[in-house]
Amino acid sequence: MVQILEIINSVVWGLPTVVLILGTGLYFSLKTSFFQFSYFPKALKLFLSKFKPSAKVQDGVSPYQALCTALAATVGTGNIAGVAGAVALGGPGAVFWMWVCAFFGMVIKCAEASLAVRYSQRSASGENIGGPMYMIEKGLSGRWKPMAYLYAFFGVVAAFGVGNATQINAVLDGIHAAAAAMHISVNQNTDILIALGLAILIGIMLSGGAKQIGKIAEALVPYASVIYILLGLGVLVLRMDKIPNAFGSIFHGAFDPKAVTGGVIGSMFISCRTGAARGVFTNEAGMGTASIAHAAAKVNHPVEQGLMGIMEVFIDTVVICTVTALVILCSDVQIIYGSDAGAWLTFEAFSNIYGGWSDILIAACLVLFALATVLGWGLYGLRCAQYLFGERVFPFFVMVQVITVLLGALLETGVVWLLAETVNGLMAIPNLITLILLGPVFFRLIKEYKSTR
Repeated sequence: MVQILEIINSVVWGLPTVVLILGTGLYFSLKTSFFQFSYFPKALKLFLSKFKPSAKVQDGVSPYQALCTALAATVGTGNIAGVAGAVALGGPGAVFWMWVCAFFGMVIKCAEASLAVRYSQRSASGENIGGPMYMIEKGLSGRWKPMAYLYAFFGVVAAFGVGNATQINAVLDGIHAAAAAMHISVNQNTDILIALGLAILIGIMLSGGAKQIGKIAEALVPYASVIYILLGLGVLVLRMDKIPNAFGSIFHGAFDPKAVTGGVIGSMFISCRTGAARGVFTNEAGMGTASIAHAAAKVNHPVEQGLMGIMEVFIDTVVICTVTALVILCSDVQIIYGSDAGAWLTFEAFSNIYGGWSDILIAACLVLFALATVLGWGLYGLRCAQYLFGERVFPFFVMVQVITVLLGALLETGVVWLLAETVNGLMAIPNLITLILLGPVFFRLIKEYKSTR
């Protein structure tokens, strides 16, 4: 099965998809005069002003809760397990290509969030809903509507894989590492019991709908992110002398991976493809999913929410993923190139510096990240399912999500991540095509925003 998935994944994440992502980002950057850089200070200021509890709303979710829901799905296990896998599969150079995708991804996600608000609509329950399927339906001609259904279908599948099975799989890896640090033995029966407990908990939280998801994300995301970043910065302070070599291996490995990995990673394209695939997994720029959460925000201008998309990608990839990568490269942990490392590599890196006690804290962060991500993706998958089948699909969707939690405990790490990356690519292709077709609308919105600010 793994070999079949590898073949499919190599096609989905082949040269055309990588070129499509980077090309779309470059096109939008040039047409907006690199808006993600020129307006970054304003985006940071606006982000900080919103990053505080906002007033309660009677119906739906507040703009702050919408932001936290998007961050919940963005800042997740991909920052811990995904980066470790990228370094092992693509060499340190994969981190460089993650950065490249992030810099272009910032303007892509700005477009996604802005257009999602522009084409959002009120649901029968009175909530603001939107996303790529509504952008296609309302922004493009009727002949494109099949692509909206295709995106929604991939969104439902991804909610079970990217937003669920991969998260639970990574959580179990983390719990294994923490248990080993405490000299506690675990086996598959233990995994099933843990997954069962998580399944029940997630089922209860998802049953509360979008408003409940927003409240939980508001409570989990900021604190888990801060704890993890502080732990990572502590490692970098203790291993400050290793940082120059770590950066050197990243830049050198991006163009000559053989020299850094001893020949195991054979080409620059493998490093680039791995970095692009894992980069999209962790920051979701190009997938269009975060726009589903952003569509709920009430703002004065659509681009105001687009600025939040810029900050999402920056914090997720440029800050948190970079911290993880540097911790791994500065810790002297042995990296087995060519195999998907999973979360254990990150755990071992922290443990090499702090000792076994750090595994417990990292595992706690991993669990919080995973819960938040499953909830955020639960909302994405639900909106896609409702687009396809109507609002009555809600209880059935929650039930399938709970079952998927249990399946995530039984699948091998490599299988889960291959499935996730493949579905990511399948979602990215119709979404990026939509963004390119709606590019003129986005450029007009940027021009309007600049003229009034």
